[in-house]
Amino acid sequence: MMKIGLQLYTLREETSRDFVGTLRKVAEIGYEGVEFAGYGGMAAEELKALLDELNLVSIGAHVGLDRLRNHLDEEIAFHKILGSEYIACPYLSAEERGTLSSLMEITKIFKDATRKCAEHGLQFGYHNHDFEFTEQIGTKTVFDSIFELTAPAPMFVELDACWVHHAGFDPSEYMMKYAGRVPLVHLKDLVTNEDGSAKTVILGTGEMELDEVIATAKLTGVEWLIVEQDMCQIDPIESVTQSMQWARAHRK
Repeated sequence: MMKIGLQLYTLREETSRDFVGTLRKVAEIGYEGVEFAGYGGMAAEELKALLDELNLVSIGAHVGLDRLRNHLDEEIAFHKILGSEYIACPYLSAEERGTLSSLMEITKIFKDATRKCAEHGLQFGYHNHDFEFTEQIGTKTVFDSIFELTAPAPMFVELDACWVHHAGFDPSEYMMKYAGRVPLVHLKDLVTNEDGSAKTVILGTGEMELDEVIATAKLTGVEWLIVEQDMCQIDPIESVTQSMQWARAHRK
């Protein structure tokens, strides 16, 4: 059975006020693991002890490009202590992804990160938004270009199903296309506004065909369904509580 985790970016305001207390609430809600977006200023050993106490797994973290360029060894050492398995780059700016030459420079960093992570038993990957699918390099989407330019490095896909859908693509088709390379899926729901923008909502209350996403995730070997809500429409703790309840009931 796939495990259910939480991307802590969803609770960024809560963790900024009380990092430890927020992790305790996440464990109480029933999440099995967390994906970090910052570490609350805690030392790795201290954070590992807290995770063990709460019976939470460190799935890994979103690590920005500057940290990948200049502090990757520190990130790897930190996550080896936590027992993490995955490090993902969460975002590329328009300048970084805008041309083939700029993207080639970025993918050099990605290939180096993939190699260094593998040397220490970690995996490196990329997390998408919608722009990787709406923007192209030549005749290919930025998303496909990233993974073609990093070949043969075994970089994993962290597929944010919601943003694939919002870009007009089928997340299940992309899970099948990259089957065996998608250990993590960001599970979120959305409602498209009249102006074409989107707002993220509690799982099961939006327009996503999430049961299909979950079924395909299971078929393609996904390990973690990671709940994330970019902007919560109600109290974030209550939002992730309701999303966890939905995910637990619909997990295959």
